[in-house]
Amino acid sequence: MSLLHPILNDANLALSVFTAVLIAAALHAAWNALVKNATDKYVSMTAVVLGHFPFACLAALSSPWPDRSSWLLILAGAVLHVGYQLFLLLSYRTGDLSHVYPIARGIAPMLTAVVAVLFLGVQLTSVGVTAIVAIGVGIMSLVFVRGSDGLYNRHAATMALITGCFIAGYSLVDGYGARLAGTALGFFGWLSIINTILFSLIVSALQPRILRRVALEGSTIALLGGGSSFVAYSLVVWAFTQAPIPLVAALRETSIVFALLIGVVFLKERLNVAKVFSTSLTIFGAILLRMGR
Repeated sequence: MSLLHPILNDANLALSVFTAVLIAAALHAAWNALVKNATDKYVSMTAVVLGHFPFACLAALSSPWPDRSSWLLILAGAVLHVGYQLFLLLSYRTGDLSHVYPIARGIAPMLTAVVAVLFLGVQLTSVGVTAIVAIGVGIMSLVFVRGSDGLYNRHAATMALITGCFIAGYSLVDGYGARLAGTALGFFGWLSIINTILFSLIVSALQPRILRRVALEGSTIALLGGGSSFVAYSLVVWAFTQAPIPLVAALRETSIVFALLIGVVFLKERLNVAKVFSTSLTIFGAILLRMGR
């Protein structure tokens, strides 16, 4: 089975899949805003990841056992999610939501397309190439443009770019793995359990009292953020099994729009022309990428 083999073609994309991915995009932007707005990013991110655990156990125990051929990908996906979470944490410690989030999310469809062309034998149309260029220009303008409001931050941008690499990696692994598993919810349930354990061990080594602090300070974020995050990605993993992986990966990057709105309206982050242009161009590229199969 090809990693990017389409189950539904563009013309027959089910409304249920389209709606599910848009809901996931909004939920994903919302929990990112919770993490970014918290005073201690270690506490907030750890709370979100730990908040997955009860939902993951329920999903794993109520779903069919994943096919044994998918377990290596479950483990690989868990490791990639840990990398994503750690670098996202580093990004939010120094950068704005509406600066970091578009970089991290915008680069993922581009990397997915590059991997598809170089390693999976996928041929891109001229529309697809244009999409990659648009996303690349949008991302690099966010990285290198220094606004008068001082939003330019090389360290945060670098961390966000690395975060985007992890997003592309786990999107490909999870999309293929969920199909092999034969159960999207079971696949993500077990992946999330392993992810929670690994992340907790690593963050505890970095911050020895972090789990106690989460219990005392992060219960609300664990419930709201963890629940939102688990539901959001469960919808995405399910969508991976119903539609072409690049299409789903690109469509969910509409979360960039939600993140920008949340950052400006609720977190009172400054908005400038460069940020609007860069984010808009990245979204435009994601739309073209969806059209250019």
